[in-house]
Amino acid sequence: MKKAKNELLQLLAGLLMLVAGLFILSQKVMVSSGFFGYGFMIGGIHLGNGLIMVPFIIGILWMFGSGGSLLSKLFTIASVVIIIVAIIMTTNLSMIRISLYEWVLILVLIFGGAGLVARLLLSDRKDAARNADAQKTEEQRRIDTIEAEIERIKKNM
Repeated sequence: MKKAKNELLQLLAGLLMLVAGLFILSQKVMVSSGFFGYGFMIGGIHLGNGLIMVPFIIGILWMFGSGGSLLSKLFTIASVVIIIVAIIMTTNLSMIRISLYEWVLILVLIFGGAGLVARLLLSDRKDAARNADAQKTEEQRRIDTIEAEIERIKKNM
């Protein structure tokens, strides 16, 4: 039972390290978007942000004009996906200036915690199953011995 507690503590420590590292990293990353200023590039063609909205507007008009046909709904959904992709593609992530110590600390917390969690979640459970089977076999031998002794006592009476 002591091993299970140790594994639980390792799992909790790994999760705590992972969450702490990701939190510190999230505090050191600046997120900016050029969606409302730069536009979107498709195949080397620069499209303004207004042009990205045109398929969405057409899809809405088509959906309401046709009474909600399946094709108009699919077109509208595809245009929404294009808008989301455009926003994601124009998002810029950059780190603020940090010291090497902070960077190493972040990496150790994230990857050390992930390693602890992965080791426990992906560990080979066959050994535990073998131990359980061996314990059941031992119990079965004891039961068989006791049953044999009971049968011997019955014969002697």
